[in-house]
Amino acid sequence: MMQTPNTRTLFAAAAGAVLAMAAGSSVAEEYPARPVRIIVGFPPGGATDLVARIIAPKLGDALKQQVVIDNRAGANGTIGAELAAKATPDGYSLHLGTLGALVISPTITKVPYDPLKDFATISLAVQLQNMFIVHPTVAARSINDLIALAKQKPGALNYASSGLGSPGHLAGELFKTMAKVEMTHIPYKGGGPALNDLLGGQLPVFVAVISTGVPPVKSGRVMALAVTGAKRSAALPDVPTVAETASLKGYEASNWYGMMAPADTPKPIINRLQKDLNAVLNNSSVRDQLASQGIESAPSTPEEFTNYIRSETAKWSKVIRAANLKAN
Repeated sequence: MMQTPNTRTLFAAAAGAVLAMAAGSSVAEEYPARPVRIIVGFPPGGATDLVARIIAPKLGDALKQQVVIDNRAGANGTIGAELAAKATPDGYSLHLGTLGALVISPTITKVPYDPLKDFATISLAVQLQNMFIVHPTVAARSINDLIALAKQKPGALNYASSGLGSPGHLAGELFKTMAKVEMTHIPYKGGGPALNDLLGGQLPVFVAVISTGVPPVKSGRVMALAVTGAKRSAALPDVPTVAETASLKGYEASNWYGMMAPADTPKPIINRLQKDLNAVLNNSSVRDQLASQGIESAPSTPEEFTNYIRSETAKWSKVIRAANLKAN
């Protein structure tokens, strides 16, 4: 049979498609051939690091390779996010992305990456609340007490968060707006350093991710005033929500983390990681470990996670504009 230019083109296209499918299958079968790292944009001791370290061993078992944590702290997680966005897209550099680095910071200021274009989403990982905790020497045992204290000397009462533009920062700013009080925000490079200063008495108030606050609250080293979600946490059922305070009905400020890879990571690798990560997040021992810290496992598809980032950007952009937040 004589091949015309058109039939030769069709044969070439078909052959190319077959080769591409074979290459994709080969990538999925061969991956991973060496250890995988999860880049965490915060120091050890904080909530993001805790979640990564709960997930990593089980994910390593599923991948049959070691999964290591690479802490790159600073700038509300954007240093780690930039490193991850610019990493080789081969599946060996993953990123536990955060609400702060993917939604809040890019809305407040210019960041060196695009939260969606520069990443391939894998799965939403967890959802969690923040909480208001205070040093025992602070004369506040409720949110109403904190409001009264802040009104005595406007601007004199400091509150810490894990970074400029962090979920704790926004939770604090939303509180200030709704309670009509003035407090001074002190940004840290992560929850761990902020907690250390609170425990040492250098800070009066910390709007912490709940998993950072649960251990010192249970040990009595700090006082919990309220959690910031729509409902109480099973890890601290006696601690009220901020919204239970009569003057703050409707208040809600929650948090989340999700797994990502650099853009252009091969789709077969993304699919493998999503399948294995979802199995880890549905594992009963992992779910129990997370729940004991007030963290809810939240596996998803890549598409669901992408759409969630978009919806969260729309939601928090309104809060940021209303609070007139600017980068320092």
